[in-house]
Amino acid sequence: MSSAGLAAAAALALPAAAPAKIAELGQLADGVHGACPATCQAVSRTTGYQAKIGPERALYQAPADGRIVAWTVALGKPGPKQTAFFTERLGGESQAAIVVLGAEKKLVRRVIAKGPVQKLTDYFGQTVQFPLAQTLSIKKGQYVGLTVPTWAPALQIGLGADTSWRSSRGKEDCADTSTQSALVGTRRATPFACLFKTARLTYSATFVSSPTATKDTSAPAPTAPAPAGP
Repeated sequence: MSSAGLAAAAALALPAAAPAKIAELGQLADGVHGACPATCQAVSRTTGYQAKIGPERALYQAPADGRIVAWTVALGKPGPKQTAFFTERLGGESQAAIVVLGAEKKLVRRVIAKGPVQKLTDYFGQTVQFPLAQTLSIKKGQYVGLTVPTWAPALQIGLGADTSWRSSRGKEDCADTSTQSALVGTRRATPFACLFKTARLTYSATFVSSPTATKDTSAPAPTAPAPAGP
């Protein structure tokens, strides 16, 4: 076989790279946003993730290994008095960050990676996307959650009992919405013991899967024999 024929055969045997897949974990449909200013409830001083929306239980879990490249939050629009109320009682200006959570036994979730905290006040009443300058690694089955060190109008309420989210509060502290329970600082893991039904955290995350190599099993194209020498 000629050298050209050998090169062609080798190229056909090389593994091909499967294209990365892009998905929005927890896609926000039209009309999904925080409840303020009507019945104004806020996520306060906790880390949470959406456990279920209707029959879907894995909307906020990575379908494969990959990276989180951006996150989105659909915010309610609290009025001046509501904003002042939350700000004074819950540690300051409205803020949040995206976080990757690994699952352990007994509902324990551990921080795997987290994005920078973003100030939200300027975006009240809007849906805003925050691109990540440093993307976050995530493994198949890990959760993407929302960390709120102060408060955020990012809670949709009045939904069906088949929709629920989990919080990083202890089982005896589910009603305590003012004590800091968010996974911030050195606090890296805790049981997500509190399940809140009929409500949704109004965030999503943009996921890009890791490329994988797929071996090309097609047979090499036949090559013409090299011409014989004199």
